[in-house]
Order: sequence, then structure tokens, then C-alpha cells
Amino acid sequence: MIYLDNAATSYPKPKKVGLAMLDFLEKIGASPGRSAHRLSQEAGRLVYQTRENLAKLFNIDDPLRIVFTMNVTEALNLALQGLLVSGEQVITSSMEHNSVMRPLRELERNGIEVEVIPCSPQGKLDPEDIKKRIRKNTKLIVLNHGSNVIGSISPISEVGDLAREYGVLFLVDAAQTAGCYPLDMKRDKIDLLAFTGHKALFGPPGTGGLILGERVEVKKLIPLKRGGTGSWSEFEEQPDFLPDKYESGTLNAVGLVGLNEGVKFILQEGLEKIRKYELQLTQRLIDGLKEIPGIIIYGEDQIKNRIAVVSFNIRNRLPSEIGLKLDEEYGIMCRVGLHCTPVTHKTIGTFPGGTIRFSLSYFNKIEEIEQTVEGVKKIIEEEKQI
Repeated sequence: MIYLDNAATSYPKPKKVGLAMLDFLEKIGASPGRSAHRLSQEAGRLVYQTRENLAKLFNIDDPLRIVFTMNVTEALNLALQGLLVSGEQVITSSMEHNSVMRPLRELERNGIEVEVIPCSPQGKLDPEDIKKRIRKNTKLIVLNHGSNVIGSISPISEVGDLAREYGVLFLVDAAQTAGCYPLDMKRDKIDLLAFTGHKALFGPPGTGGLILGERVEVKKLIPLKRGGTGSWSEFEEQPDFLPDKYESGTLNAVGLVGLNEGVKFILQEGLEKIRKYELQLTQRLIDGLKEIPGIIIYGEDQIKNRIAVVSFNIRNRLPSEIGLKLDEEYGIMCRVGLHCTPVTHKTIGTFPGGTIRFSLSYFNKIEEIEQTVEGVKKIIEEEKQI
């Protein structure tokens, strides 16, 4: 089996991720922040350690400004629904995932102005196009950092500068880049960073979060839900401090313990090392696919402007047919179709059929990439013989 669907969920994980989760269930198992006994306190310590390691990874000073959620979708919804009110404008791009576009379209029905900046067919976004659309009522800019379809990288540092210049908040969807691409909330001037645990952070599903920069006023960010937090239990009103204001209900402590091990693995290996190796794999894959007649590859030509995601099509063939053959005949796991982002496929010209997507990981091997290229080549050769 060759697993090339890491943009959906990374596999495999570092061994310590699963071992730490099993150890937690067998030896601790309690709810963090709910009781005074030793097991609850140990659970709380481990959850806080996860915040601390994430703070190191993304360069923030206060770990308590990390709000844990089920995934990046919940984090994005918290930011978008919690910040925007009728009459305000939000700016985004034509490369966004439905986890951004669907909340925005719903908000649009409630009086929010949504401005979608067109990107090039290669996924390039010109910050000047954003600058031209900023108005007095612009409240927020939200951008996908790395495309889950073609791997293109948004110029977040430049957009962060613009946001500060015009007094606009900047939200980054880091679903595809957190853990495999250097992210620095201070350097990049990011006000809100939404991330998921189960992709390049090597954590389990059901983990993620929203990091609130210093410019985000907690009083003005409305929670998605309210309920028990283990704090202020004598009051019927929601706590107004971080992170409790946004973390109602029992946390997925076992999942966060696993996420902590994934983040520790990244910190120990080094982000630059991970990035360099994934680019090496991506270059080998693109070079191999380019040699095959009939292949159309989408996205940036410059490998430095990509993450380890490659989408392609075979002329006159449906992506679904190719994906099935790759799985059943060659044991290659990939994803086909629209990848939950129709606006991206309209931008690159592959709507409604979509593409075949290979998404790589630090755990893939060069030999697997070579076998994958050979598998695609054989599929095309078999077709010619029919």
C-alpha cells in the first residue's frame, strides 16, 4: 500500500502518538479542569503542555490564547461567526475551502459583505488586489495558506502587512500548512490562526484549534457554544476569560495528548528538515508525471511556492476511474473529485470533474513516489492497448 492522501488525514503517525493516547486511557483517563484529584490534575497538565508546544511551533507568548476545537472547520466557524456583524465586509480569495466559503455564504445572507478576490489558474494571489478592495467597513481578511488542491501558497506575510496598515484583522486557514511549513504569528502578522491536528501536525482526528493574536479582543469574539467549563461554576453566565470562554464541554483530552506527541515530533525533527524532504518528494513526483504523455499537472511551476500536494488529470479520462484503478490495481491511495472546494476548481478550470490528487507526507519514501509514477504510466499504456 502507498498512502498519498495526507491532505485529508496524515498516515502513518509517529509511533509515540498512539502510545501516548493508550497510556493516557490506561493510566489517567480523567477530565482536565473538572476535579481536584490527581488524575484530573495530570490530565490538565498534559493538555497545557500541548498548548505550550503549539505556542513554540507558531511563536506566540501566551499558550492560553490557544482555543481547542474539534477541527479547523470549527475553528474557522468560531472566528467568522464570532467576529462579523451585519454591514461589515470580509475579504477572501477564490482558492478557499468550503470550511471558509460555506460559513461566509451563510453570513452573506445575514448582511455580511463577502468580497472574493480572483486568483490566477496557478493559484497565485496578488496582495495589491486585496488592497484595492479594502473599504471603511472591512473587518476581516481570511485566506487559505496552502491550497488542498494544487498546493499553492498564499503570500500571508504581505497580506499581514496590509491588514496592519489598514487596521483589519487577518485570519489564516492553516489546515494544510500547520506542521509542514514555517508559520510565525508575529513575523507574518497573523491575528487568528485556525489549524487542525489530524493532518501535518500528526495528531488524531477530533483535534484542532484557533489561536487568538493580541489584537483580537476577547470581549468582541462571540462563542459558538456555551456550557460547562469547570470554572466560574457558581455563575450561570459564560466565563469571559481565555481559553474557557470558548472551550465549553469536556475537552478531547486523549486526542490532545496524541496531538502533543505529534507536535513534539515536529519540534524535534525540525520544520526545515520536514519541509526540505517533502519538497524533494514533490519535485520527484512532478518530474515523473511530466514525462508521461497525456498528463495535465495543475499549480505553480516553482516548487518553492508549493506544499506537498499535486493535482493532475489524464486527458479524456475521468478522475474517478483513475483513482479506482490506482487503488485496486496498484495499491495507491489518493483522492479524486472536487476536494470540498468547488471555487478552487472553477479557478483552475477543472470544475465540475475535479482532479486526481496526490498529497505527500514526511513518512513517504522516494521509492513510493517512483512506484506511483510507474503506476500512472501503466494505466495510460493499458488504455492505449484497448
